[in-house]
Amino acid sequence: MDISKLRNIGIAAHIDSGKTTLSERILFYTGKIYKIHEIREKSGSGPTMDSMELEREKGITIQSAATYCQWKNYHINLIDTPGHIDFTVEVERALRVLDGAVLVLCGVAGVQSQTITVDRQMRRYSLPRIVFINKVDRAGANPDKVVSQLNEKLNIKTVLLTMPIGLEERFTGIVDLINMKAIYYEGEKGEILVEEEVPEYLLEEAQLRRNHIVEVISDFDDNIAEKFLADEFVQAEQLESAIRRFTISRKIIPVFVGTAKRNKGIQTLLDGIGKYLPSPIEKPNEGLDLDNNEEKIELKADPTKPLIALAFKLEDGKYGQLTYMRIYQGKIKKSDTIYNIRSKKKIKISRLVRMHSNEMNDIEEAEAGDIVAVFGIECNSGDTFTDGNINVSMTSMFIPVPVIELAIKTLENQKSTNFSKALNRFQKEDPTFLTNFDEESGETIIKGMGELHLEIGRAHV
Repeated sequence: MDISKLRNIGIAAHIDSGKTTLSERILFYTGKIYKIHEIREKSGSGPTMDSMELEREKGITIQSAATYCQWKNYHINLIDTPGHIDFTVEVERALRVLDGAVLVLCGVAGVQSQTITVDRQMRRYSLPRIVFINKVDRAGANPDKVVSQLNEKLNIKTVLLTMPIGLEERFTGIVDLINMKAIYYEGEKGEILVEEEVPEYLLEEAQLRRNHIVEVISDFDDNIAEKFLADEFVQAEQLESAIRRFTISRKIIPVFVGTAKRNKGIQTLLDGIGKYLPSPIEKPNEGLDLDNNEEKIELKADPTKPLIALAFKLEDGKYGQLTYMRIYQGKIKKSDTIYNIRSKKKIKISRLVRMHSNEMNDIEEAEAGDIVAVFGIECNSGDTFTDGNINVSMTSMFIPVPVIELAIKTLENQKSTNFSKALNRFQKEDPTFLTNFDEESGETIIKGMGELHLEIGRAHV
């Protein structure tokens, strides 16, 4: 795999903005799945990335899910995250290990409360991102209003790269403003792309919008600024190159429009992910040198360097603990012995897999920049692993403080041991779920991020 063509991305948004629906379309158009499943299907099957029975029952994403796919010559590791505030730690740990992100907004509701939280999380980890304005086929959709909210409420500089052809029920396709082409998504599932000239009645508006893109980019690029002031045409290749540079440096955020539910605009978004988001070698990452007073050192996404990997998510499955890892440098092979920096223990890797939602695909090795999962290692979320030749630790993710608590107790004494084990296991998986025992009342106090979070925690135990 060419690491320059690797994209580690997450999809995040306010609840009900269409993240999981978008993820399902991405998997379909990349050929990873061959049938689209909708949220709350009558058959009960549900979207690929919502594999938990509770997720399909409630129609929401509860835990982040990882997958991988191929789009043209790009390899994409994708993590779909929850939108509900109760499961914000799932977003936090996913964004901690990614190189870029797609922020999804509803074309009607625009910037909402959790959008602001997700924006703060993306800034915390210095993530380059692109925006997808979804649901432009809905009544009341207004992409220009959403763009204004992004600029004003989130204080970010956006460039709208695609404009809708029609709005609400009249939405039929998009105009690619960089290449000045109209794109229509035909076929039963929008899988056939048809490129045409921009409709005459939209040509003037499209040219004005393209000039605005050039004007924004000219603030950062002297060559484009000269052409803008001279009223010269900027070629698509030069514009795309500049947009990529300034997206990766987080000076601008490209914006795309479409509707995941009606299968329009997704392939153009996938092109944008490849063109504008960084590869692992373009996203700076730092570790702490424990032999030198925790001095920050730059990590290189190079498979020939000593191994440094971060365990960012744990799951307790039927085969034991499944540990998700991001490899920052070096490589991991099946049967390798790795070293836990925190516990000082050596561990042998018995099984190495790539995750496709809840499906596991065995692999023999993985290199710097990749996201994989391993079996048979005991560790905590946030532990750093090396090959034993380097004493470096990754900085941990931000863990929010629980805001609500609930008293529970078992009805039968003989069940208390299993109850305690289950509580400890869930607490290990979810660092925002805390427990303590109240000696006076004889009750166990569970703490979490909201009522739904406590309900899920109680269901697990």
